[in-house]
Amino acid sequence: MTFRIRGLAPQPFQPLFALTDEALAEQGIRRCIADVSPGYPDRIELRDAEPGESLLLLNYTHQPADTPYRASHAIFVLESATQAFDQEGEIPPALRRRLLSLRAFDATHLLVDADVVHGRAVEPVIERLLENPRVQYLQAHYAKPGCYAARIDRA
Repeated sequence: MTFRIRGLAPQPFQPLFALTDEALAEQGIRRCIADVSPGYPDRIELRDAEPGESLLLLNYTHQPADTPYRASHAIFVLESATQAFDQEGEIPPALRRRLLSLRAFDATHLLVDADVVHGRAVEPVIERLLENPRVQYLQAHYAKPGCYAARIDRA
C-alpha cells in the first residue's frame, strides 16, 4: 500500500513572519534561530532547520475535531518555508531520523490504533496501520517531545 505524507501549508503562518518579536510574544509565539542541526524540525518542509535559519515556535491545533482527542502542542515552522512537503511513499528527513508515535484515526476523528517506531523502520508500520479499513488517516508525532510532525494518508 502506498502512502502520502504532507507537511503543513505555509500560508496560515506567513502573516506571522512579518511580525516583530514583541508582537509575536503577545500571541505566545517565539522566534528562534537554529543553532544546531538536527534540532529544529520544521512542520512545513519536514526537514531540520540549518544553523542560522529563523523559525517560529508556536502552539498549533493538530487535531481540531470536537472529540476527546482534540489536541494542540508546540511546533516549529521555518520562516523561509514556501512549499509544504507532499510526497508519496517517501519519508522526509525530519521524520526519518527520529522516534515516532503514529496515531491512527477513523472518519469521526477517534483513535483506532497507535504504535511507536523509529523513522528508519516506519514504512511497514504505516502500511500496517493503513490496512485497517476503519483508519482514515494517521498523524505522526515526534515521540519524545510529543509534538505533531505530519499527516499521513493512503495515496
